Amino acid sequence: MEHEHIKCAGNCCGLCCTKIEDFGVMLGHVKIIENVNMHIHCGELTAIIGPNGAGKSTLLKAILGEYKHTGSLTYMDAKGEREGSPLIGYVPQHLDFDNGTPASVLDLFLSCNAKSPAFFRGSKKQKNRAKESLQRVNAEHLLHKRLGVLSGGELQRVLLALALDPIPDLLLLDEPVSGIDQKGLALFYKTLSDIKTQYDLTIILVSHDLALIKSHADRVMLLNKTVVCAGTPQEVFDNAKTSELFGLPVGPGKKEDSENA
Repeated sequence: MEHEHIKCAGNCCGLCCTKIEDFGVMLGHVKIIENVNMHIHCGELTAIIGPNGAGKSTLLKAILGEYKHTGSLTYMDAKGEREGSPLIGYVPQHLDFDNGTPASVLDLFLSCNAKSPAFFRGSKKQKNRAKESLQRVNAEHLLHKRLGVLSGGELQRVLLALALDPIPDLLLLDEPVSGIDQKGLALFYKTLSDIKTQYDLTIILVSHDLALIKSHADRVMLLNKTVVCAGTPQEVFDNAKTSELFGLPVGPGKKEDSENA
């Protein structure tokens, strides 16, 4: 389906449209995903849902370049002209640390962003950069906290802050709040919504948090090797195919099909 061009806000990060067309991935002789089509604009959060083994994480890794793919992946600027490779931020499902590690959140930022080893402690400029990055996700108070004692929600906010340093053109999140309690979930999604609005970000989120997706996503794609249905959250969650996969009540329309992304 052709989507209208949406004029981006003045604070747009640079790329205003991510187009994924006829996308497919094979690992060995096994076809993991096929015929995936998505069209995402700046300031839009697209959530990908689906059963385990549906190819959701594979799709993100192919976008990152970790897997070869068929089809096309293109990025357009505010004028509708093609751009090259974007800056991509990525938040994985989890990152494990030894509970006894003495490394702090600041050490993590220095090791990821500094040219010199973290044990040199970094310059004042580097420390201020780490603090500013954490402020974006309301986590500046974690700057000197040891990584090993962070809660699941705290760690994911730290990883989100890292993914936003510098501000990317495209932000990918692969089940970033798996195992976090309900309060932490709500805070993470609220933070994500605020960041999306503030920086006009293009975001693709893989998640099983259906209720929160319904509240925060602009579009939803149900993936099960290929696109089963896609559209607004209401359209997808009212679709009979979504009900079949997740055991949800079907909306009054009982639509069998929805537009592809």
